[in-house]
Amino acid sequence: MRNFLKYKKRVEDYDFHIEDLSENTNAPDIEKMEKVDKSLDKNLKYAKQVFHMPLNSDIIFRNFDITMDEKVFKAFLIVCDGLANTESINECVLKPFMYLRHIHNENDEKLEDFIERKLLPQRQVTKSEDINDILKKVNFGFCVLFVDTVSKGFIIDLKGWEHRGVDTPQNESIILGPHEAFNEMLRTNTALIRKTINSPDLIMEMETLGKVSKTPASVAYIKGIVNENLLKEVKYRIENIDVDYILTALDLEQYIEDDTFALVPQILSTERPDRVCNALIQGKIAIVVSGSPNVLVLPSTFFDFLKTADDEYLRYPFNLVSRTLRFTAVFLSLFASAIFIAIVNYHEGLLLTDILFSIEASRTLVPFPSILELILMEGAFELIKEAGSRIPSAIGQTLGIVGGLVLGQAAVAASVVSPIMIIVVATGGIASFAIPDYSLSLSFRISRFLYIFGAAIAGFLGILAILFIRLLFLFNVKSFGVPYFVPIAPITKDSSFEAFFTFPVWKREARPGYVKSQNAKKQAKISRVWRYKKDR
Repeated sequence: MRNFLKYKKRVEDYDFHIEDLSENTNAPDIEKMEKVDKSLDKNLKYAKQVFHMPLNSDIIFRNFDITMDEKVFKAFLIVCDGLANTESINECVLKPFMYLRHIHNENDEKLEDFIERKLLPQRQVTKSEDINDILKKVNFGFCVLFVDTVSKGFIIDLKGWEHRGVDTPQNESIILGPHEAFNEMLRTNTALIRKTINSPDLIMEMETLGKVSKTPASVAYIKGIVNENLLKEVKYRIENIDVDYILTALDLEQYIEDDTFALVPQILSTERPDRVCNALIQGKIAIVVSGSPNVLVLPSTFFDFLKTADDEYLRYPFNLVSRTLRFTAVFLSLFASAIFIAIVNYHEGLLLTDILFSIEASRTLVPFPSILELILMEGAFELIKEAGSRIPSAIGQTLGIVGGLVLGQAAVAASVVSPIMIIVVATGGIASFAIPDYSLSLSFRISRFLYIFGAAIAGFLGILAILFIRLLFLFNVKSFGVPYFVPIAPITKDSSFEAFFTFPVWKREARPGYVKSQNAKKQAKISRVWRYKKDR
């Protein structure tokens, strides 16, 4: 009892100290400055307070002198170690200022103008009076310079942090077409888009995400094609997000999508520059976020998520076959298991007698009802799929194959499940891998269980009831004002055939009508003029 009382007293003392700390450890307020002061010491003191020196070990302050016309001016620069290029700082800033000790200002220029024109060889140098804006640039890899008696600061572009190069796509690999993928560098990603769409009408508007993170982003569109109302809506949503941190494009997607609780993705996320360029040509908008290898494309419909980059490069007959197989895979991934349960439990008359006897014979020793048997197998398949995606790729594929074979064989040998059930589950699982978009694939994996429960309750009637309810919800989903199932629901001037399949490239004259772009045609009605020329 005595030990318990001592322990209780220690806990109470600890709680007291915690409360005391929470009340008294507020950081001291920094005396705010709005503009750069002519006093270098005042600027230096404020900058050190902003960067919490000397706690920050990666923020470098470098003091030096500038000698001009026998006068010595004190100066200092600030860089973030690891974000700025050290060699460029030495060659483009420190050497010109420290080695040229006998500089003459022959035209009596202002010191700030003389420094910018003759002492800073770096190509991108800007001056600013806003000291807070200048100091924020340090976190983006810029070098900032302050000089005594000068009421402006210099922002010098010397970024040089480590980053991935342009690599092949990891999640959207194809056989034909470009093999380039976005990386985490904003300017690399915008350059990949601009080098493909070689037009001055391609606009990259800068936006800043997050009140604290200040993550740079670019809103890309083609002027003269994009719908101005759509552009205003996109910028309005981005500029009216009141949050401290947005670090990736996938974070931004959740802040600007129309319906958070819809069981389908509403904004296409891609790592392929060619897909983004094709979307921009159609009159859509792309959002590129610094630090994210995924670019958002909007608005997006259900049929956009079922397209792949291969669809743009395959010849029409091959494309027709590929798309047919893909929609077949969509049907199987959603309904294969549910249809099997409905037939076995409610509609045995649809099966041939021999097949029915074969199914019943395979289930003779299985102690579970068919619905429980199916749920066990579907759950095991999802576990293997999830585990395979979370472990290193070198063994992930092996785990999926070996795990599936061993688990399936052992389950059949132990009479836990029937062989026909493994075939049905494997068919639906393999079909789900043919869905090109990962988010849509997750949506189908969840929806599959809804249809299974509907089939277990009321057979085909249960499947149709769940499908009807799901479609009611999906037909009300919108992506930036565009109905999710356009041009099927509602029916528009766009061809419903093109929603499911793709016309030959020379017949794709019109941009999607639901985007309502300023220029509805992207090519002439007769694009292959050579076929109709007779002067050959």
